[in-house]
Amino acid sequence: MRAVVQRVDGANVVVAGETVGEIVGEGLCVLVGVTHEDTPEKAAQLARKLWSVRILEGEKSCSDVNAPLLVISQFTLYGDARKGRRPTWNAAAPGPVAEPLVDEVVTQLRALGAHVETGRFGASMRVSLTNHGPFTVLIEV
Repeated sequence: MRAVVQRVDGANVVVAGETVGEIVGEGLCVLVGVTHEDTPEKAAQLARKLWSVRILEGEKSCSDVNAPLLVISQFTLYGDARKGRRPTWNAAAPGPVAEPLVDEVVTQLRALGAHVETGRFGASMRVSLTNHGPFTVLIEV
């Protein structure tokens, strides 16, 4: 499981003109990719890491300051563009495998006490954010 994590000062995701997820103020925008070998245990591990990673202002975590997270599924994180001009998506898990695991990350974050907003799995989404820093990290579990 792979996540691109951005420290933000607000972010939202729009589907077909409707805002389906939004966080205001300091928090994390998290793009989550799932591969074939991922499990619910890895989803829980990723959730714990996202809740506790100290990348907010003053080396704080979301758990320290109760900062919100916007979690968005992103199968393209497992794209491979090393050969040719067109990426392949062979390493990305198919929707029926990936969707429940992204949902499990969200469920586990909420169980930890996080306020979590989400995108809509499989939809064409428009994500807007203000990257604070800019600060972006890749987390793999």
